[in-house]
Amino acid sequence: MSDGSRTINDVKTFLMSIRGADPQQMMKFYDQWAETYEQDHSLMDYSAPHQTVDFLNANFSGSREQVLVLDVACGSGWVAKLMAELGFRKFVGVDGSKGMLEQAAKTGLYQDLRLALLGTEPLPAQTDAFDVVMIVGALRDRFVPFSVVRELCYAAKPGGYVCMSRVDLKSESGANYKMCLEKELQLMEDEGLWTRVISQEMDRYMMDVYNDDQYLYGTMYLYRKALN
Repeated sequence: MSDGSRTINDVKTFLMSIRGADPQQMMKFYDQWAETYEQDHSLMDYSAPHQTVDFLNANFSGSREQVLVLDVACGSGWVAKLMAELGFRKFVGVDGSKGMLEQAAKTGLYQDLRLALLGTEPLPAQTDAFDVVMIVGALRDRFVPFSVVRELCYAAKPGGYVCMSRVDLKSESGANYKMCLEKELQLMEDEGLWTRVISQEMDRYMMDVYNDDQYLYGTMYLYRKALN
């Protein structure tokens, strides 16, 4: 149950408790966080779901009612709810947290929800099956390894779209993740797996909870899978 008395300081204290956690510990943390996840992220001015869904919508010309969307690291279903407001109707969700998947199920938007810890377990999705593949917020150090972007591409139909957002963390590991991810994205393009449609910087991605009165920024990417 959400708690209307929670403050940004409560969220900061909560997040401090997982610094240095491994992926399995992180998922247990998200299980505990699931019920107040969206409320807490609103306190942190987390705009990635809204910015990324708007970014996709502005650059997607297909029939929103007919396309099948794979929502990777779907969490509580926030992205699917925003996409549904724009006419998207068919969703399959994947997340590593059982608690988050329980929240996503409550939205009533998903045809299927699948549990998987990405990077440790393969992405549970058929090859060449989805018109749109989304991943918002999870492409970062200690969350989803950058190598998973290949699996996202494989899940998309030929000619389908992969839409991703990434935060710029103010750390050496964050800078290294960005470098490795963008190298992999370019390598996949060089291999002919997909082409970049557009990328765009994200302003005020979310509040930097470790540095008062500062915001983190990020980047959104849209790729189209090769037809052959």
